[in-house]
Amino acid sequence: MKKICVFCGSAQGNNPAYKQAAIALGQVLSENGVALVYGGARIGLMGVIADTVMQNGGEVIGVIPKDLVDREVAHHGLTKLHVVASMHERKALMAELADGFVALPGGFGTWEEIIEVLTWAQLGLHQKPCALLNTADYYQPLLNMVDHGLAEGFLTQIHKKLLLSSKDPGDLLRQMSAYKCPSDGSLFAHLKDKI
Repeated sequence: MKKICVFCGSAQGNNPAYKQAAIALGQVLSENGVALVYGGARIGLMGVIADTVMQNGGEVIGVIPKDLVDREVAHHGLTKLHVVASMHERKALMAELADGFVALPGGFGTWEEIIEVLTWAQLGLHQKPCALLNTADYYQPLLNMVDHGLAEGFLTQIHKKLLLSSKDPGDLLRQMSAYKCPSDGSLFAHLKDKI
């Protein structure tokens, strides 16, 4: 793992544990020589993790759409800031640059970003780990939804294995480093009898 893309909120949320998790993950990335790829803002949890990595001597690569540079308050103290034309280009470039993906707490944009790369993994478009830093059980409802989808026949155990989760940043990085994507053709095995 040389670069990890972190999706997270442009707010810090109501629980101080969320900010502490962003700081802790930033420190873990820096200590392990892993560069941060993220959405390029200096506000919210985005700014917290970027500042933490930079303060600890790490590399930070931001990617932000041109029309959000002013509205989202772009971070101009990064190792590199890519300004792109659209949200689609932003997500595509972040995905291209990263060796794996982590979601910290966040809102619609954060949820959409982690679900999109998870879907890409399900479709076999990449074999990179997708993970949740489940601070204060923030992502427990999503993990419950995965189990519900499994119980209702929309997901398989192999699909469930595509999503890693931990409350501890160090443990999450270890899981991501050891990750092996299911690549035996069984991601769509459940569809064979339906076609």
